[in-house]
Amino acid sequence: MSNQKLFNVAVVGATGAVGEQILNLLDKRNFPIKELKLLSSARSAGTKITFKGQEVTVEEAKPESFKGIDIALFSAGGDVTKALAPHAVEYGTVCIDNTNAYRMDPNTPLVVPEVNIDKVSEHKGIIANPNCSTIQMVAALKPLQDKYGINRIIVSTYQAVSGAGAKAIEEMLRQTRASLDGEAVNPAILPVGSLPVKHQIAFNAIPQIDKFQENGYTLEEMKMVNETKKILGDQSIDVTATCVRIPVVYGHSESVYVELKNNYDLEDVKQLLSDAPGVVLVDDPANQLYPLATEAAGKPEVFVGRLRRDLGHENGLNLWIVSDNLLKGAAWNAVQIAEHIAQA
Repeated sequence: MSNQKLFNVAVVGATGAVGEQILNLLDKRNFPIKELKLLSSARSAGTKITFKGQEVTVEEAKPESFKGIDIALFSAGGDVTKALAPHAVEYGTVCIDNTNAYRMDPNTPLVVPEVNIDKVSEHKGIIANPNCSTIQMVAALKPLQDKYGINRIIVSTYQAVSGAGAKAIEEMLRQTRASLDGEAVNPAILPVGSLPVKHQIAFNAIPQIDKFQENGYTLEEMKMVNETKKILGDQSIDVTATCVRIPVVYGHSESVYVELKNNYDLEDVKQLLSDAPGVVLVDDPANQLYPLATEAAGKPEVFVGRLRRDLGHENGLNLWIVSDNLLKGAAWNAVQIAEHIAQA
């Protein structure tokens, strides 16, 4: 990217976990930055962050903060995006948003670069980053859709506590220590939401991520249903999801059953996934090699394994998909989009 123009870049939510990963990637990837502006809530304003050896002071995010900014990467919550992104667009800023604020807006492209990078050109100032659990699944399924077509997807997720924020990580570690020491656990964070009922996450699995909807599914599950159809560009695909929080710090794991429209050869499927951009095939069960959250953590790829033909449907295929939810599931996907814009 050395011969490209330089860009004025803003990171909204710079002090958060995803914001930190975005900054690390912008540094590591040597993104062509002319001026970097770090934005956050008033509470975090004044914080000093070092970027490329220079100390940058975090500022409070305000509508006028985006004057002169070319690209803004948002990761500070949907309410913040809704309040500030329209003002940023008025200043001519391209906003890459990591929240749920605009994902299902028909005028906003929902982009996973390995799947539908061409949609970036359709933006009207805002480009949405999909939900973390959706990103890794569609990255693995896109090559199968292109060759065989997809009728149905059934997914069960096993999601890391980092997806619920730093406080959830702290609570899991605190509960783990308390449980091992025979002390009271006293859950206070999970499931995240306004209801007072909270559950232990240490040594447990909580079958709820986000709020329950009228149809009995959680918002996280409906995100996977609706976003998958939008990203793959096929509203006829049947998608159902069950999302579960487990006591893992980083890395979402998914058990995925996909019913293809046409019959397939399992070895051909493995080759397709081996060749797919951003996908790493780890599928050697004879030697107990398959994707693990502990090995995916800190890496930008999507890892796929446990491939096997379904026993009840001739076109059914089962997969195990793992990825770092803060990298490919958030920060890396956003930076990939920014790089595409910079290279255009």
